[in-house]
Amino acid sequence: MEKNEIREVIARRAAKELHDGDVVNLGIGLPTMIPNYLPAGVSVTLQTENGAMGMGPTPEEGQEDKNLINAGGGFITLTPGACTFDSATSFAIIRGGHVNVSFLGALQVDEKGNLANWIIPGKMAPGMGGAMDLVVGAKRVILTMEHTQKGAPKILKECTLPLTAAGQVNMIITEMGVMEITKEGIVLTEIHPEFTVEQVQAATEAKLIISPNLKSMLD
Repeated sequence: MEKNEIREVIARRAAKELHDGDVVNLGIGLPTMIPNYLPAGVSVTLQTENGAMGMGPTPEEGQEDKNLINAGGGFITLTPGACTFDSATSFAIIRGGHVNVSFLGALQVDEKGNLANWIIPGKMAPGMGGAMDLVVGAKRVILTMEHTQKGAPKILKECTLPLTAAGQVNMIITEMGVMEITKEGIVLTEIHPEFTVEQVQAATEAKLIISPNLKSMLD
């Protein structure tokens, strides 16, 4: 599967987790593609932790406003009725539990729902940013990421990198399938038809629980 196809598969499936009226925070990178695949009749409000509610699509080249950027520094637009505010207000919204779902990437995630997505020891990192607040404050945390990194599993029995937050991840969506974090472990609920259960497990260090109602993630 090509890189662009992988990203589209993940973003398209992630969009199905959104409901009309949701307040949504999108991490940088792949999560920003999710609004492109919103189901018909679903309207959401996009929030960025640097201080905006009601983000619109990425502006066309040459139409950028230097005063309108997201938390990753990318240019944004604002939809009618949008508002901007300081970062203290933005984090009050996040910490107050007013974000319905946060989509993030991950370096590692484990069967207890622990997330490591901000630093690899020995390498330079800009900092954790708002990730620790989003992971704890959002009502649902969904990871949208490639299943492996250069062939190495990213879904582990236990994270080995410094954690962003412990026990906060609800769902993982990769190009291979959809997994839910439960008290019993990671449950594979949906699978991409290009892969077998055995292939998904081989790419996953954690032991997967296979749902008796396993279905295609493309349905």
